[in-house]
Order: sequence, then structure tokens, then C-alpha cells
Amino acid sequence: MALDNAPLGKTSDYPDRYDPSLLFPVARDENRRRIGLEDGRWPWFGGDLWQAWEISWLRPDGVPDLAWAEIRFPAASPSIIESKSLKLYLNSLNQAVFSSADQVVETVTGDLSSACGAVVDVRFLSVDDSAPATGRPTGYELIDNEAVDDVVYEYAPESLSASGEVVSEKLCSHLLKSNCPVTGQPDWGTVLISYTGSAINRAGLLRYIVSFRQKQDFHEHCVETLFTDLLSRCKPESLTVCARYTRRGGLDINPWRSTEPEEQAGPRLVRQ
Repeated sequence: MALDNAPLGKTSDYPDRYDPSLLFPVARDENRRRIGLEDGRWPWFGGDLWQAWEISWLRPDGVPDLAWAEIRFPAASPSIIESKSLKLYLNSLNQAVFSSADQVVETVTGDLSSACGAVVDVRFLSVDDSAPATGRPTGYELIDNEAVDDVVYEYAPESLSASGEVVSEKLCSHLLKSNCPVTGQPDWGTVLISYTGSAINRAGLLRYIVSFRQKQDFHEHCVETLFTDLLSRCKPESLTVCARYTRRGGLDINPWRSTEPEEQAGPRLVRQ
């Protein structure tokens, strides 16, 4: 489905009644073909964790209720959901009456699963409970102070290299920035890389991450590019790449791709 018809980048009226037709799926295939992947032969496990902070509905007595949500889309789903359409959809719940929070979860789960073509996991959490955040996850080494001689701001996968003995490392950079392919708005994120293999050149890795600064792509596609470039150019034995993106419009998107099926997106960070 063409992005020309998506609500992103257009003026939109906020809905005053529940409307699942607001959800706008975007096929993953085209962007995967751009990085050399076809026919479902993907070198990863993974998913996309969305954190949604603006969810409300009406109880049977008319009093509003609310929650925040963790929504997990499998990386194998045929489509992602365009972010503004998800925001509009979630806001369409605001004046809808539900018998319980469980009924809202069931409704949202069904609608998102139908839209993206795979089973989506939805979990509601209370805004009265803490949602702890961290600056840098325990065990990760920051690479943002590495010396880079020739910084570039255009996508530069040739920056990546690895050599020497096999190591196991966890590396972090807060300097990921890319741009929305529709609106041009900046997307800010933290990259978390865990691998076993020949040591990745850290200055080259930082140069590569900074080279995304003018790249126009969705969050999910940026992470898949990071993963496939690291896998092909550094050839690690195992690899996990996650990006924790800064919240925008009440949503943050956190894709992860891994050679290991049990890996997850990691903890919430302070910019979310």
C-alpha cells in the first residue's frame, strides 16, 4: 500500500468514535529488498516493541479509564503499522465504552493483528505504577567518545570492520539519528549492539552510526539495515541489534533483530 495514502505528514481530524479502519499497514518487503533480502529469507529473529503512553476509554458508568501499553509486533509480520495511524486509532478509543480493561486489550490485539497480518502481543500497564528507565543498560560500553578522523553524514556501511581474536562485547551509542521518510522529521535513538566475534572497530562503528544522520527510513528498516550490515561486514558468530527510539506523539518504537531467538528489546531508556 502506497504511503501517499497514509495519514503521516497530513492534517488529520482526531476521531470521536472507535474506528479500526484508521490503521494503515505498510508492507515490509520493499525495504527488505533494498538491503538484499527476498522471499522471507531473513537472517534474524526479533520484533518491534512499541510503548504507547496515551490510551484511554470509558467505563460502563461513563468515567474514563486509562493505561499505557507495551505492543509487540513480530518481525515476521508482513506489514508494520504507520505510526500516526496507530496514534489516531488509539485515540479513537477515547469515547468508546468497554466493560473492562481486558476487553480493550482483546479489541486492540485483534485489530492490530488483523492490520499487520500476524499475531500481536498487547499488554496494558497501570500509570499508577512506576515505569523505571535507565541511561545505559548494565554491561554496555559507550562508544560515543571514540576518535573519528573523517566523520560523514551520509550512509557509509564501508566504515564497518572487525579483526583479531574472538570477543564477546556489548556496545552502546546514543548518537543514532535518522529522518522520517515521509515528513523529514528527525528520529533520535540509542543503539545497543551485543555480539560474539572478531572485535568490531569502535571508531568505524561510531562513524557508521553517525552516517545515518541524513538517512530517511522508518525505525524498523534502520535496525534491519544496521543488523545486516554488521552481519555481512563484521561476520560475528552471534549478533543482536536493538534501537530504543525517543518518544514522539505518545509512542516510542524499539525494534530488535538477533541471531538468537530468546533476545528482547531491553529496558526502557531515559529519553522514552
